Amino acid sequence: MDNPILEIDSVTKRFGGLTALNEVNFSVKAGEIRGLIGPNGAGKSTMFKNIAGFYTPTSGDIRYQGRSISGLKPHSIAEMGIVRTFQETTLFQELTVFENVLVGCHKHARINLFAAIFGLDRARQTAAAQKVEEVLEFMGLADRRHQLAAELPLGSQRALAIAIALASEPKLMLMDEPFAGMNPEETNHMMDLTRRVQESGITIVLVEHDMKAVMGLCGYLTVLNFGQLLAEGTPEEVRNDKRVIDAYLGGAA
Repeated sequence: MDNPILEIDSVTKRFGGLTALNEVNFSVKAGEIRGLIGPNGAGKSTMFKNIAGFYTPTSGDIRYQGRSISGLKPHSIAEMGIVRTFQETTLFQELTVFENVLVGCHKHARINLFAAIFGLDRARQTAAAQKVEEVLEFMGLADRRHQLAAELPLGSQRALAIAIALASEPKLMLMDEPFAGMNPEETNHMMDLTRRVQESGITIVLVEHDMKAVMGLCGYLTVLNFGQLLAEGTPEEVRNDKRVIDAYLGGAA
């Protein structure tokens, strides 16, 4: 639990004359739920994009399990065990719940064309289907396996997005505003699911504006403001930090 799974080392990201991240440092321990919070424009989504490989830091380094991943392509980072869920629920709306989660197995399903033609990949297909059933059961979606994704309520769509990520067998999950737009009942259910994901051994970094969810889930918080590290600490420490109150929590409350 004390070993950092993710290390952000003096990461700076510039877009022309705009500095979106400026010398940001923090590390995440394996097995924790880390909250990454701050006002709009603080650099949270930019940080996620740098970690996931959609951006390359202008300077500094990002290390995952002790290995630099700065500059690697998103698919290479995903294969190493880092997956990201998005603010907007990104699903294949015309596919069933089962079929959506099956897509999440793709990085383990390197089907050989020759094997596919002659039916030699059936064992792999069977294993993928079994994995999907396990994930659906884990996320409480087994009774919706044949339902189209477009027909699901928002809470179930968010759960499905996490199920797709889980099917790829991640070690680190980047969750981008998973509670946005949810009612209190949906939020409580998603909080329970998030805890279950952590308890299964997956480290979570969570970007979220819902302070009830953040304070209830995260053991430690990292606060960004204008692309810089503003504060770090336990939820109680951050809640009482005058800099954070002035920059963010006062307005969020």
